[in-house]
Amino acid sequence: MRQRIEMLDCARGIAILGILLMNITAFGLPKAAYLNPAYTGSIANGEAWTWAVLDLVAQVKFLTLFALLFGGGLVLLLPRGPRWTHARLLWLMGFGVIHAIFFWDGDILLDYGLVGLLCLGLIRQAPSERSLIGTGIVLYAIGVGLLLVFQLLLGDQPPGRFWLPDIANRVYEHYWQTEGGPEAWRERLNLLHGSLLAMASQYGWQLAGAILIGAGLMRNGWLAGRREPAHYRRMALWLIPAGLIINLPAVVAQWQLGWDYRWCGFLLQMPREISAPLQALGYVALLYGFWPRLADKTIIRLLGNVGRMALTNYLLQTLICTLLFNQLGLFMAYDRLQLMAFVPAVWFINIAVSALWLKYFRQGPLEGVWRRLTRLAGGVPRTDAW
Repeated sequence: MRQRIEMLDCARGIAILGILLMNITAFGLPKAAYLNPAYTGSIANGEAWTWAVLDLVAQVKFLTLFALLFGGGLVLLLPRGPRWTHARLLWLMGFGVIHAIFFWDGDILLDYGLVGLLCLGLIRQAPSERSLIGTGIVLYAIGVGLLLVFQLLLGDQPPGRFWLPDIANRVYEHYWQTEGGPEAWRERLNLLHGSLLAMASQYGWQLAGAILIGAGLMRNGWLAGRREPAHYRRMALWLIPAGLIINLPAVVAQWQLGWDYRWCGFLLQMPREISAPLQALGYVALLYGFWPRLADKTIIRLLGNVGRMALTNYLLQTLICTLLFNQLGLFMAYDRLQLMAFVPAVWFINIAVSALWLKYFRQGPLEGVWRRLTRLAGGVPRTDAW
């Protein structure tokens, strides 16, 4: 059991650090820049290459990896009882609402808590791991297919400010991001409303699918590391190249089309979404396949620490980046390539804080608060396994 936990913690730590590769753009640039690197109408070569590399190896991949692990974690929490697990997810939603309104508009905690609650009954009642994985694949496919529906319905519409904002919109976003206060809270509340609509209409299907796939893979032992290392290495050898091959033509096409909203807003997002679970599982397989050689390495222990404090580290990234870009006025001061220079520094802080804290305490500070709040609302869990 202990080896399995260490593997999962390490994978979760990699996911948390990997998510920052994309989130740094959302912290430092207007929202439109997240998917459209040519959001100003033009783009430098270095920025385009940065976008292309990140789109191939990171965009959606680490979020999907985290969703798969989240689903696996729900399986491990089931023995604690439905009341306790429901309370835990409700508190996660509460953290997400506070985070989304008062700190940063890119929150994922609310989404994971809400969709996790919706998935919990399916995970608990599924007759087999195959049914969980199959249902997850269907839900994920529906989410991807809805992008095609949106392409047919909205592809010919003019791009809005979330794809190609004019100067006035960019100036206003800079204003409320750096000024903060009630103006920023109001804007983030509006963005949260839009995010919930997007989750209900498209993204939530994919998230639910990934969570259920992760739950099924935990139940059949794959995500728990119960296969031979050679099996995982073979899977990595197939899954990662398959994802790259699926996504690469869309990356090239978007570049050649100049990120034209008509084709890039929905249709050419689809290959990335299809490739994401393949690559995410490939990354897990790569780690597990070489685990016997890596398990005693210092870097693996440090990554595991980050995973054990996943909630704390995710919110710590927000505190650091909002301090830099919002409070210190660095928002929109750097391009996509230059923003990458901030990532190793934030990673270092995540790793150092995790190592120092866990030297003296059993779990992260916010994990401890979360656990106590869960006990307050959900009572004592039936078992404290994991």
